[in-house]
Amino acid sequence: MIQKGACLRSLFQSFQTGSSLSKLGAYYCYASQVASRLEQVEKPSVYSDDEYADVDWDNLGFKIMPADYMYTTRCSKDENFEQGQLSPYGNIELSPSAGALNYGQGLYEGTKAYRTEDGRFLLFRPDQNAMRMKMGAERMCMPSPSIDQFVYAVKQITLANKRWIPPPGKGTLYIRPLLMGSGPILGLGPAPEYTFLVYASSVGNYFKEGSAPLNLFVEEEFVRATPGGAGGVKTSGNYAPVLKALMRAKNRGFSDVLYLDAVKRKNLEEVSSCNIFIVKGNVISTPAANGTILEGITRKSVVEIARDHGYQVEERVIPVDELIDADEVFCTGTAVVVAPVGTVTYQNRRFEFTTGAHSVCQELYSTLVGIQTGVIEDKKGWTIEVN
Repeated sequence: MIQKGACLRSLFQSFQTGSSLSKLGAYYCYASQVASRLEQVEKPSVYSDDEYADVDWDNLGFKIMPADYMYTTRCSKDENFEQGQLSPYGNIELSPSAGALNYGQGLYEGTKAYRTEDGRFLLFRPDQNAMRMKMGAERMCMPSPSIDQFVYAVKQITLANKRWIPPPGKGTLYIRPLLMGSGPILGLGPAPEYTFLVYASSVGNYFKEGSAPLNLFVEEEFVRATPGGAGGVKTSGNYAPVLKALMRAKNRGFSDVLYLDAVKRKNLEEVSSCNIFIVKGNVISTPAANGTILEGITRKSVVEIARDHGYQVEERVIPVDELIDADEVFCTGTAVVVAPVGTVTYQNRRFEFTTGAHSVCQELYSTLVGIQTGVIEDKKGWTIEVN
């Protein structure tokens, strides 16, 4: 392949020598280079015509199974993001001194694409993820894509990777938007450049238990977030600190960790990767989002659905002792959806809760998933069809 530098040298030499043949060769060389670059920019991606990727849909877990394409755009700290491009999924180049690598200046979101029984593709409230990313970006001193840009990128990823959307009832296409300080910086401060990247992976159940009830362990040594910190935004740095407690609990046979507040160590906060709810009679309670708790999109949706079903929903401080008298406990999140909790272990005491077909958790799960997958009519305008 003729390199651009060689083309330019040839063009310059042609004007010096005055040779018609040389001029023609240089012009052809330069024109070919321009045409090649335009083709790279403008040529649409060629998607597979296969309806489905070659995947064992009956044995999907929650592990990386990268789809064909990702979406990327960049901007400086003083600019706005422009429309990005699709490219084959693959590694990206980062400076060793990138702000995300050195100072943890990064956020991520998680949303899903669903395949309906009649073959449509639906997204669930991606505008809410976009709004949450904007809020988090402000907290982390980063520019962020607009809501329209965010939703557009998620739509493009869905269409480009539609063969990776599992059959109805077999799983979903998990879509992971990332926002990170990709520019190099040595002194502590905002990075000079930012990357917005979206990729996707086919997934099944988040927990190895599948749809079986979870067994949670109340953590008293470690905390997830502190007042005044960044626990209320989906910054990447919130998650590595929970790994020690999480791995310790899993090694003891628990599904996940339930964290307490950092000040009194007496009030429920959230689970490592999801929000927590408790049920007592007709009252459903969840810890108030007061800066240390992530305001989950699924959490927000379940609160509204529960109220539609006639339940009284309270967002408040919940002492851990209230677990003792709870009828049900369940978790919510994009990855976990609405997951029943069978037991919670606290101070060597194991508390059991109602689960099963007639539980409040199952009622809310069925309604939420019904809307997400197009089985139940969406009267709230939560779903977006992608075509």
